[in-house]
Amino acid sequence: MIKMKYFQTCLPFLVASIMLFGNTLRAEFFSISAGVPLSHDIADENISSDGVSGYFFHVKFPILVGVGLESYETKIKDSTTKIGTTMYDIFYLLPIPIINLTVGLGAGETELLCTTCSSNYDKGTATQFYTSLGIPFLGIMDAHLSYRSVNSTIKAKSGSDEYKTGGNVIGAGISIGF
Repeated sequence: MIKMKYFQTCLPFLVASIMLFGNTLRAEFFSISAGVPLSHDIADENISSDGVSGYFFHVKFPILVGVGLESYETKIKDSTTKIGTTMYDIFYLLPIPIINLTVGLGAGETELLCTTCSSNYDKGTATQFYTSLGIPFLGIMDAHLSYRSVNSTIKAKSGSDEYKTGGNVIGAGISIGF
């Protein structure tokens, strides 16, 4: 008799839990995402971009939190110098039906890449906020566009020269869930 009463007491809680968290229980175990930067609008008005190359790689865990690594180089127009950026990210996939909306933060470093840059300029710290909008297809995949707002500055080892090497980075990618 006590066991049946216990079951009757717990049954509404069990049903409510399944209804509230049912989507989470059926969600993918984890997902892997890969992408590329498409453009980098540099914040420093004295520098303009002449193309960007690199990769974004992210993994989402069952707890809806994910981590990522980004590495890309931005060529500076009319120069052989590049801006190298490496970021480590943490992100959250918002539970919205029909679309995959991701928000995240990143931290890392940025540096000027050229033959004399390492002796003349320090590496700078970089931080970013980013968001990604994905459209699911084939049930387990999604194609997404991302926007990153990067904040970074590289300073000369001697003197007061500094470059604001952050800016806005647009990217595209694809993810697959398991």
